[in-house]
Amino acid sequence: MHHIRRGTGKPLLLLHGIGGSWRSWQTILDGLAAERDVIAVDLPGFGNTPPLDGPVTIGTLADAVTDFLHAQSLLGIDVVGSSMGARLVLELARRGGVVGAVVSLDPGGFWEGWEIPVFYHTVAVSTKLVRALQPVMPQLTGNSSSRTILFAQFSAKPWKIAPQVALDEMRTFANAPSFNELLYNLAYGEKQQGAPRGSITAPLIIGWGRQDRVCFPSQAERALARFPDARLRWFDNCGHFPQWDQPEETTRLILRATNGETIEEAVEAHETVGASPRRLSTTATVLGIVALVAGGIWMAGLKRR
Repeated sequence: MHHIRRGTGKPLLLLHGIGGSWRSWQTILDGLAAERDVIAVDLPGFGNTPPLDGPVTIGTLADAVTDFLHAQSLLGIDVVGSSMGARLVLELARRGGVVGAVVSLDPGGFWEGWEIPVFYHTVAVSTKLVRALQPVMPQLTGNSSSRTILFAQFSAKPWKIAPQVALDEMRTFANAPSFNELLYNLAYGEKQQGAPRGSITAPLIIGWGRQDRVCFPSQAERALARFPDARLRWFDNCGHFPQWDQPEETTRLILRATNGETIEEAVEAHETVGASPRRLSTTATVLGIVALVAGGIWMAGLKRR
């Protein structure tokens, strides 16, 4: 499994989301490496790691990560996951004996009903459009307006994402051989199992952006119901990726949580899940919807030619 390693201190593992790579963490990598020995991997079928031989699911990816930790003598390592990787770290915590402290940032897998096709089809269409636009992607990610359109679903302030960060993410999305299979399995495959209260004794923090439009904030209640040992931490003015929208705050939370410090901002599930998330920027949302519709029409027109 391809990975990069930076810093010194207690080891810390980073697991990216679907379509990402170790570069998805570059906004907070230096801050974490200042205090920890950070290991950021490319999961199988993403970045520079070859795909799995068999099915690509949360279960098989968890098996692959466990094998990697065995091989590197890193069992019990503290771990942080984002999006799909956030669901993956919850699965690893549920299994027991694999990881230590866990920070799960906007985990997927807790959608229900109409949320499932919305997640699947919006991300699938976005990815098809991203693949088609690869020849001009440097220009698009280099411009704040087009960057806003590209990332409106994923960020509360997409115009502020650094152009290189945006380009790296769009490149890995377009070139991930396991993307389509994993996306379908995340939406329609096996449901995420939980862990009974008291079964996870290491610190477990679930972070959620109040403006997340991939995994809606209301899903936090379901995540916490399945993982009652977890504590919830909201990120204000933040979309699906806290490491992009609130990098300094995310770095502080990760370091404090994995160092065993008390997280004053985190509170029990029943005390916060009813909080109303703030609205995503109206302009960004409208632009994102327009981009998805226009992209779908454009691709349909190409198929008819």
